[in-house]
Amino acid sequence: MRWKCSCSYDGTNYAGWQKQSGQISVQQVIEEVLEQLLKEKVAIHGSGRTDAGVHALEQVFHFDYDWRHGGESLVKALHSKLPKEIRVESATEVGEEFHARFSAVSKRYQYRLALGEANPFQWAYCWPVSRKLDLNLVKEAMDRFVGTHDFGAFAANRGIEYESTERKMLATGVSQDTEYVGLSFQADGFMYKMVRSLVGAVVNVGLGRMQVSEIERLLESAVRSPMVQAAPAKGLFLEKVFY
Repeated sequence: MRWKCSCSYDGTNYAGWQKQSGQISVQQVIEEVLEQLLKEKVAIHGSGRTDAGVHALEQVFHFDYDWRHGGESLVKALHSKLPKEIRVESATEVGEEFHARFSAVSKRYQYRLALGEANPFQWAYCWPVSRKLDLNLVKEAMDRFVGTHDFGAFAANRGIEYESTERKMLATGVSQDTEYVGLSFQADGFMYKMVRSLVGAVVNVGLGRMQVSEIERLLESAVRSPMVQAAPAKGLFLEKVFY
């Protein structure tokens, strides 16, 4: 039996989603809890990585096990043992052709900015920037990302060899709620620190440190430059995985 599960987590104290030697990851914690429940090792497969300190509103994973008690019972069993920072929201039996990563057609990330100082309850989940941020310029810069582009200039290098750095950005968005701004990115794929690099660039545009035309030149060159800096991980959320 194959189970598709969606989960949310606060990534503040985790080394990202994927298991890493010597560090605690979200994947590792869920697998250890499943081993306690099922009395055997079970490998889970996520829709993709999130980096250290990044959060998820909906991460999707699957695993294979002959669990005969239904999805609701599985969720309750997991909740009884998972730490408070990690919650499995749903569990559904699916066919063996489903794969959390390879069946996904796109993902949407959201980045939270605070205009000015963030309050103590939001500080760990946003990036405080100047109130002088020009949201019209931010929107103009965000629009430049929509479409199929080579995003090599916005991918950080950690020894990953990509077959291609071309990605299709399906949609971007800018929303404002009182003193907070949300930047959303939906694409058919993302590379290491890509969203955080996009955010860093558009914030620099909004603060007058870069021109919108420089965003266009970076997309054309596909070469990372010192002007592209990644925003802090704490403001980034994997919002939804689309199948």
